[in-house]
Order: sequence, then C-alpha cells, then structure tokens
Amino acid sequence: MVGWLAGTLMAVSLAVAVWFLLLSRWDKSIQAVHLLAMAIVELGLVGQAVVATVQLAGGHDPAERATFIGYLAASLILLPIGAFLAVGERSKWGTVAAAVTSLAVPVMILRMLELWSPTGA
Repeated sequence: MVGWLAGTLMAVSLAVAVWFLLLSRWDKSIQAVHLLAMAIVELGLVGQAVVATVQLAGGHDPAERATFIGYLAASLILLPIGAFLAVGERSKWGTVAAAVTSLAVPVMILRMLELWSPTGA
C-alpha cells in the first residue's frame, strides 16, 4: 500500500461524501460531474489495488491476508454500486446512497492500512 495515496483517497472520498450529503440536503440528484468525482476516487483505488497486489505477490504478508484481500476487493466494488444506486434512484435518496458508499471508502482504507503494517497505519 502507498501511504500518501491512501491518505489522499481518504481525504478526497470524505470531501465527495460531504458534497453528496449537501446535495441530498438540497434535494438534488446525481449528475455527470458527481459521477466523475466518484470515478476519480475509483481510479485511485484501482491504482492502490494494483500496487498492493504486486507487493503481495512480491512477498509482503499482511497480518490477516484473506481479510486484507477481502477489503481490497470490496473497496473496488463499493463506489460502482453507489453510482449504480444513485443513477437508478433519481431522488435525493440516490445521492444519499452515493454519500454512504463514499463514506465507507475511507473506513475500508483505514482498515487495510491497519492490516498492512504490523504497527497499524
């Protein structure tokens, strides 16, 4: 895992989640620019997954390998599910679904960082 990328992804994902929560408060639905923000975070998650996979193949052994791989896989599918729900539900509740998935991303990254290093993040 790349520490600075993980931190950046957590910060950007939290900012996107706050943005979506404000949109839902204003009864707005997800637009293309919001999906683009989610896609940028997803691209960073894919990059982090590639680096982690290469390091795992190179011999790095996280504390709980299977749990780490599960979190890694889940982090990759979380935002697409949120985007799908947001596009499918054109009310503020679709925006709330996107916000919730965006809020879950930093939690998953933090947990992966804890598993990655023996001393935690």
